[in-house]
Amino acid sequence: MSDLLQQQIDYYRARAPEYDEWFYRLGRYDRGQAHTRQWEGEAQQVRDQLRSQSGFANILELAPGTGIWTSELLSIGARVAALDASPEMIAINRAKLASDRVEYHLTDLFAWQPQRQFDMVFFGFWLSHVPDAKLSAFLDAVNAALTPSGRLFFVDSRRAEQSTSADQSINTDGELQRRVLKDGSPYQIVKIYYEPASLTKILCAHGFDIDVKATENFFLYADGRKSG
Repeated sequence: MSDLLQQQIDYYRARAPEYDEWFYRLGRYDRGQAHTRQWEGEAQQVRDQLRSQSGFANILELAPGTGIWTSELLSIGARVAALDASPEMIAINRAKLASDRVEYHLTDLFAWQPQRQFDMVFFGFWLSHVPDAKLSAFLDAVNAALTPSGRLFFVDSRRAEQSTSADQSINTDGELQRRVLKDGSPYQIVKIYYEPASLTKILCAHGFDIDVKATENFFLYADGRKSG
């Protein structure tokens, strides 16, 4: 398991320069204008829900990557603590946002334990990379990181063939998925595609009042609270 998780970290370190191409449907992820419009519309649906509340003093973002969602969090919160295992991702995020309201921490999220509580915890496209054997401990740590009735919001991937590049598939072997970078380098990572109802049940069992929803094709998202 440790070798697999290290390979996952190595993959995202190497993928950092090309990560935005995936989210913005560029290069090998470009599947035409109709697809891009659908993707962007569904991403906007998630953004609108995230922006439905604001005024948070302190937000914790786990696996912030290149800052796509960090910028959104700055619009609804005063300060963001961003924890990522990739220094390359952090460097891109920092350069892109250039904000003194974001504090960055190089952190292995599988060993992370919160040292303080936040008004909100957010993670984007991260939960699906947590192996089942580590999911319970991770969710308990997230719960501990929230103030009473603190907000939890996340977005992740639905199982959709067109979400990846045209030159590879979403093939999975249990929890595992093969990924290939633009230079042809292959990696094996954890990737779990959840159904909304089953994931809602898991989250509620770990102390969250939350309901997982799905956009039409591409995304899962959830907006809830730490249970009282």
